[in-house]
Order: sequence, then structure tokens, then C-alpha cells
Amino acid sequence: MRLGRAPIALAGLIALAASAACGGSTTVNQAKAAAPPGTTASTTDGSGTVVTQTPIAPLTGLPDPSGDTTHRPALMVKIENAPEARPQSGLDAADVVFEEVVEGGVTRFIAVFHSSAPDPVGPVRSVRPMDPNIAGVLGGLFAYSGGIPDFQALLHKAPVQDVSYDNATAAYHWDNKRARPHNLYASPEQLWAKADDKHSAPPKPLFAFRAAGEPFGDTDAPAVHIKYSQLASVAYAWDAASGSWKRSQDGGPHMAASGAQIAPQNVIVQSVAMRKLRYVDPSGTAVYESIVTGDGDAWIFSGGRMTKGRWSKPDAASPTTYTDAAGNPVKLAPGRTWVHFAPQGAAITVG
Repeated sequence: MRLGRAPIALAGLIALAASAACGGSTTVNQAKAAAPPGTTASTTDGSGTVVTQTPIAPLTGLPDPSGDTTHRPALMVKIENAPEARPQSGLDAADVVFEEVVEGGVTRFIAVFHSSAPDPVGPVRSVRPMDPNIAGVLGGLFAYSGGIPDFQALLHKAPVQDVSYDNATAAYHWDNKRARPHNLYASPEQLWAKADDKHSAPPKPLFAFRAAGEPFGDTDAPAVHIKYSQLASVAYAWDAASGSWKRSQDGGPHMAASGAQIAPQNVIVQSVAMRKLRYVDPSGTAVYESIVTGDGDAWIFSGGRMTKGRWSKPDAASPTTYTDAAGNPVKLAPGRTWVHFAPQGAAITVG
């Protein structure tokens, strides 16, 4: 599906102010000039001499003192979200997470790891038809376990490297404390080691980030509730103390295996069309595809506030852009971002 609204490219507009300034003595200050993610943020002494240069992670807009984001690709992992799969490992540490509706109205994740490398991540599950259109703009590696052959063939046409269980078996393990098929986990470090020369480049930024103190939003938004279907709903509550959105799943806190509640800095909801395919899952349930190209309504939440606007993605190779009601690019807070593909007509409740 391709609609006529022209996208506005955001990558060149991305800016980040230093995440913190030193208290007390002012002999060393964080550089206040904005730095594009993927470049560096400088620390200077009192005379203005550059002391250190810290790379900026392209997917979060945050400083990356390790420098890992300058030399490794994005790693995308399909992670299950059935009740039997919770608590999941690694979701709280992913730079970006995409949540998609799959058969039966339940959801599944594409978790993107780049600036951090939790070990292990999972449970890892199968590929879906919309995944190539989500993953292609990032390049890098795509980890999953099985899937309908036609869906795997679609993934192989995308500019990503297949590091599935079948192709990188040694990087996966089964956790015998859980029942199959909810117990397959992967090691990011071992998967990154599989990257070939064609898929080793770091990803380009997906979002525009705002500088410290830059205003955001049309209205206050203390909470948002997304009802995907009769079987799946999620909610976020703004927590000013941590500067994050505390996630709940099906009425209770969504906890990670680390013991932390999942809490990204930004939440995006995209209204998308759903297309019924000719396939059925093993239980006989029809398989649907979320149409993630084209354009549509978007709700963007950051800093305890909301902007109602539009999303636009003309094709699989282009990043999704977000604009406000006036057509201006929307800038997020530096940090982790969760993107939700909500079926058209799904109830989105704010407040």
C-alpha cells in the first residue's frame, strides 16, 4: 500500500545534547553543541580544549563510551510474547523494539540490539511476512527460529543476513527450565561474530532526537493504553523520576528476566492496515500481515507528553518518518524507543 503523503527525511536533522553535566566544579563540562548520532560528543576542559570524544549510538542518540556502535551492525531478534514466554530476556536492553500483531491477535517483537549486548536474549521464535519491510532499512543481522518457507524467502530478499537457528545453531541454546517452544535463546556476541563483510556496517539512525531543553508535544499524556485485540493489550505510564514509560502487559507490569520493568524513553503507536494471507498457523488460525509501508496516523509519546501526527514510509528501503499535525519532523528524547503497529481501528486511549 502506498499513499500520497510525502515523507520528510529526518536523518539529517538528528541532534543530541550531552546527556548530563558535571555538578560542583565547572572545570570540565559536557559539550553543549548537538551531535548527530553516529558521530561524537566532545568533552572539553575550562580552556575549551577537547579532552575526550565519545561516539553517539545511532539508534538511541546516547553517548557510547565503549565505541561498540561504531563497528558492529544492528542485530534484530524475533522474540515471543505469549504468556509462556514471559519474562523475556533482553527486551529491557534493546535499543529499539517493534511490536507487531500476529495470528490470533497476540503480539510478537523484533528487538534491535546495537549499543548493548545482553546475554542471552529470547525466547526466539519464527519470522513473519512484515519482518523484511521492518528490518531492511537497518541492514545487519536477523535472528529467528523457523517460519513458513515463503516468509523466509521474503527475508532472504531483504538486505539482512540470516543468522537463524538453522544457520547459526551454535549461537543458540535451549533452556530446559522452560517448556518448548518457549525456551530457545541466543547469544548476541556469538551472532555478531557471524556477520559477513556485506552486513557488518553500523545502522543509520531511525529517529530524530531533540536537544536538552527542547520542547516536545501537543498535550500532557500521563499514560497510554493500546488494545491490539481481545487477547492482547498493553499500557504505558509516564514515570517522571526515571524519565521513562513503565510498560504493562495484559493488566500487569511487564517485567524482564533481569527483574527490571520494561521502560523505554519513547513510545510510538502507528495505525496500520492488516492484510489476511492465504496461510494458516499449525492451529488453523489465519495469518495476517501488517502493512508497514505507506502512511497513516501516529501517536508519539515522549517526556510525559504526546504529539498526534503521521507516519510515512514509501518503501521497504526507506526509514519511517514522523511528522506533527503541521508537517514538522517529530524529535524524540535520546534513549530507547518502542514502536507499536496497531491495527486500524484499535482502541488507543490516552490519559
